[in-house]
Amino acid sequence: MKNKLLIFILTSFILMGCVGVGTKGLFGTGVSVALDPRTIGTQIDDSIMQKSISAKILAKDKKYLLSVKTKVLDGRIFVTGKVDSPEEKLMITKLAWETKGARSVRNDIKIKEEFNFKQSAKDVLITSQLRTAIIVNKNIKATNYQIDTYKKKIYIYGIALTSEEKDLVISEAKEILDVEDVVASILLVEDLRIQRE
Repeated sequence: MKNKLLIFILTSFILMGCVGVGTKGLFGTGVSVALDPRTIGTQIDDSIMQKSISAKILAKDKKYLLSVKTKVLDGRIFVTGKVDSPEEKLMITKLAWETKGARSVRNDIKIKEEFNFKQSAKDVLITSQLRTAIIVNKNIKATNYQIDTYKKKIYIYGIALTSEEKDLVISEAKEILDVEDVVASILLVEDLRIQRE
């Protein structure tokens, strides 16, 4: 009877080891390898990218440890959190794009400040007008750009296929009524150091 109980316990431990390995400790993603649709290689690449972008952000300033979070899925970088200024948001976006292997960057960082409904409504309107203008323009691949407006200042980040497309996006932004300034962080495809095979 003791032998059967011992065999049952040992078998249980062995089978539990086959269920699937959580990657929280090893890769920091919190996704079970067995249930994740990504290949093991992709999961490892994503984990390395996530560690890299997190280290770059922390190297800029330790305050980002708690205020900015990153997630990488299949080479796509997602950034969330809160920062004090639009310039910080732009800097973090650039760091994300410069990460080797990045396929896209989604920056959902918010700017900390007291809420002003009138100013926020105006900024949303400016962003909508520019988004519509670049969607309608057939010479611009609109999905490659993220637009933020903060106090009538437009921040554009993304990837242009050509320098003509980059100039066209900036031109469209400058034509919008009430815009005081345009800050563009647009990379050209040919300049990307992060080409993926």
